[in-house]
Amino acid sequence: MNGADILLEQGLEISSGENPAILTERTSVSYAQLDAAACRAGHAMGVLGVNAGDRILIMADDRPEHIYAYLGALKIGAVPVSLNLQFSSRNLTNIVQDSACKLFLVDTQYVDLCAQAMFQLPAPAPLVVLDVASPGLPFFADLMKEQPASLDSHMLDPDDMALWMYTSGTTGEPKAVVHCLRSMLTIDGFLGSVFGVGPGDRIFCSSKLFSAYSLGHCLLAGLRLGASIILHEGWPSAQAVGEVVHKHRPHVVFSVPTLYDVLLQQGFAGFQGFACVRHFISSGEDLPRALAEQWMAATGNPILQGSGATEALIMYMGNQPNDYLTGSTGKPFPGTKVKLVSKNGEVINDPGIPGVLWVQSDSVAREYWHQKARSQAAFKDGWYVTGLVFLVDDQGFYHYQGQDDDMLKIVGQS
Repeated sequence: MNGADILLEQGLEISSGENPAILTERTSVSYAQLDAAACRAGHAMGVLGVNAGDRILIMADDRPEHIYAYLGALKIGAVPVSLNLQFSSRNLTNIVQDSACKLFLVDTQYVDLCAQAMFQLPAPAPLVVLDVASPGLPFFADLMKEQPASLDSHMLDPDDMALWMYTSGTTGEPKAVVHCLRSMLTIDGFLGSVFGVGPGDRIFCSSKLFSAYSLGHCLLAGLRLGASIILHEGWPSAQAVGEVVHKHRPHVVFSVPTLYDVLLQQGFAGFQGFACVRHFISSGEDLPRALAEQWMAATGNPILQGSGATEALIMYMGNQPNDYLTGSTGKPFPGTKVKLVSKNGEVINDPGIPGVLWVQSDSVAREYWHQKARSQAAFKDGWYVTGLVFLVDDQGFYHYQGQDDDMLKIVGQS
């Protein structure tokens, strides 16, 4: 199997690949065009000496070129790693060394930062610019132009690593979360079956592509379903998000409570484009009940709260269109098993008793790269120990209670 083929298969079958895969303020990229660009990107990486299993770092804004590079890496069996645009030079130095990356693709605004991060390294990865030509550095688009639009995909086994994501670093240095190819086979599960997303639907996430929230649900699940992904360059202010929704009329919007609140307070929730949205989904923070009620009153459409993690790639539980409870985090999504575990290691079966949430699904990561102790603490017999405390009520809805301090100490510190 190949990751890029898995993601693009359905989109290429619909309307001979002419259905839009990417939508931006200025352009539309069809699935056929995206596939050709991914092939050219894969060839270009090969010319630069990248082989299967090599890590490719990408520090770039949310533009089609970011996705071309990401899918191009998957095409040749390399491992794409989209990086947080707010990482420091120190973070980047550690990441370059930890990943042993063979290529670093960057936007021009991050060239100096990345060069500084690699300045004293004995064998720094080649730095290639992704957005516009920059004096003295290779321009990835120029390298792609010289390459053919077809490429034999490199085949991998389901348990081979396919992509990495680095954690935010809020509990220590960022850790590389290793996801296997099998994650992509069912990545579209709940987005398709629960929220009805399919070809022709448009998806927008206000979070940047480097986050699991956006990467998992829009880039990976969205493409797997043959949907159209809406990209926005720059940081997601309320005005910017309002304009994106007004222009593109997305069918599903992923955002966070803080931004939903600002959209509401500044009146954007009343824009016509918001009336076209079938589902508003929230994660990343606890959704205040008052905000949920105000949004419902203003739009007539609920915000459906869920919970996920970089280690799980997509949300493992959430409120669903026909089964939601305001103030709760919802129920486990199809294809996901969860259990609550007490501090004594016993499974909690009774409602109303808090415990640490354990999650099992195909999208759960394999390990933290080169972090044996932390991996053993977080990944146990196919389960991911989230470190989050929940309780379940007698209707089966889960309610967030906070973080488990003991787990944070294990995973967050040496």
